[in-house]
Amino acid sequence: MGGSSSALKVCTDHQGGINWLSLSPDGQWLLTGSEDGTARLWSTADSQCRGHFQGHESYITFCHLENEAAFTCSADHTIRKWDVMTGQCLAVYRGHTSIVNRILVSKDYLFSGSYDRTARCWSVDKEKPIQEFRGHRNCVLTMALYSSKDLLENSEGEESEEEKLSKDFLVTGSTDCSVKVWWVSSGRCHQTLLGHTGAVLCLILDAPNRELFSGSTDYTIRTWNIVTGEQLRVIKEHQGAIICLELVNRRLYSGSADRTVKCWLADTGERVWTFKAHKHSVSTLKYHAGILFTGSGDACVRAFNTKTGILQRVFRGHKLVINCIQIHNELLYTASHDGTLRIWDVRPLGKRGKRRWKKERSLQGRSAQRGSLSRLFNNKVGCMGHPEGGGEQEAVELM
Repeated sequence: MGGSSSALKVCTDHQGGINWLSLSPDGQWLLTGSEDGTARLWSTADSQCRGHFQGHESYITFCHLENEAAFTCSADHTIRKWDVMTGQCLAVYRGHTSIVNRILVSKDYLFSGSYDRTARCWSVDKEKPIQEFRGHRNCVLTMALYSSKDLLENSEGEESEEEKLSKDFLVTGSTDCSVKVWWVSSGRCHQTLLGHTGAVLCLILDAPNRELFSGSTDYTIRTWNIVTGEQLRVIKEHQGAIICLELVNRRLYSGSADRTVKCWLADTGERVWTFKAHKHSVSTLKYHAGILFTGSGDACVRAFNTKTGILQRVFRGHKLVINCIQIHNELLYTASHDGTLRIWDVRPLGKRGKRRWKKERSLQGRSAQRGSLSRLFNNKVGCMGHPEGGGEQEAVELM
């Protein structure tokens, strides 16, 4: 089994579970949003709390951090904008009639999704919505944004703000089992993508390849052409809800309630790896420098080498589900429903992974001569490999 680690620091300032963790674009700050109704700003230089944002009347569901402004959304039906330096609330966006579940910030625009069955677009500088997206029959749980200029060759000449907005599309996933694509400029539904038979929990876009991936409680991942709306493939191997997705270098990673993470070739849907070390649902994924970090309901974070499939380390110390992971300057930040933010050193992972890979290859070479991998490796905790050349690789215990 992968080695265990102790946290460099445990931050216990919040009085309730931490629901989300956001890193600023310049990497200087982290923002945590909590069940205690507040957000906190942390310096990545010294891991100290530098700001405490208070004003929401219920728990914070999600947060987003820019270099100079922070955004939070809440079960109090509002979104707030904060000045990072002063902690002052700069704007309160009101209009939703139920829990605001997610927000996206894109330049001068703010997008929100709510349990009131709508998504909305706001001007960051104004407190009234400039567009509403109505048509879902149940809660909007997840969102993604893309522009047609990401798909097509850029037109020559400068464009007005109206022209830029007219090329933007908002994608929403709902508990009504559908995915919808909306024109941001008009609020009109451009496409409804039907096929899922359960709530759509996660979306990930690959705009340059014109593909959208959706994960659902129906145990499937579906790939769509975002230009035509055509369903390209259905991946059905998971035995539980798909909770989170991560796409890196055309490899798609899926975390599931079946306690596994699977890696797929995005071009074909072929499975490459199955990571089986988790003892509860996989709640969050984060890829960094060849390592896939997974957070689970078993209160552990795990680091897998994505080249070899080997579990390199288990980070133990949290008491409840891991809700979010961020990485900056070789430090791992983990936020949990136990109310703590923990900080870990991940610098040794790369070197350690190379040593283990060499050892693993050596052992596999010797075992091949004797014709039995299973006698060398006890298949209790491991990952199943499905090499691209074909054939199923036996599971190995992760040392």
